Amino acid sequence: MEFTDVIQARRSVRRFRTDMPVSDEQVQTLLEAAIASPSAGNCQPWHFYVVRDPALRKGLVTAALGQAYVAEAPVVIVVCADPERSAARYGSRGRDLYCIQDTAIATTYMMLAATNMGLETCWIGAFDEERAAAVLDLPPHLRPVAMLPVGHAAREASGRSSRRPQEDVVTFVE
Repeated sequence: MEFTDVIQARRSVRRFRTDMPVSDEQVQTLLEAAIASPSAGNCQPWHFYVVRDPALRKGLVTAALGQAYVAEAPVVIVVCADPERSAARYGSRGRDLYCIQDTAIATTYMMLAATNMGLETCWIGAFDEERAAAVLDLPPHLRPVAMLPVGHAAREASGRSSRRPQEDVVTFVE
């Protein structure tokens, strides 16, 4: 797919086929895309938990405030930030901002890679961080910042949600 087509094709899916797995090779491609993403000072303050276990995915549903489709997807990638990796170089700005920006970029790269492979995703940001950390037994230095269910859509695309027009969101300063 052409890159601009990938961008236009990406959508958030909240119903996944439970009978179609995501292969190890596909997961590997997603992780490679995430790891290739840029980060402030090349600190790479991320860690990715690939969750296939159904019981853990159900636990993530609870952490995700009842968003049941998290457990429908055959794979959920929990993107974690390691704030101190960024803080070591950038202090509080690295801890509070850069590590979040960097993990957001990595998550976006995975979403685009998934779209390119014919997979669907949905960025989950609404969740209880402490509960998600407990479900995965995360070490205390990691902060879960996004959940990314990955799978095949349960139904055909109905189109992409509307976007605000460019004139409403762009200011040219010349």
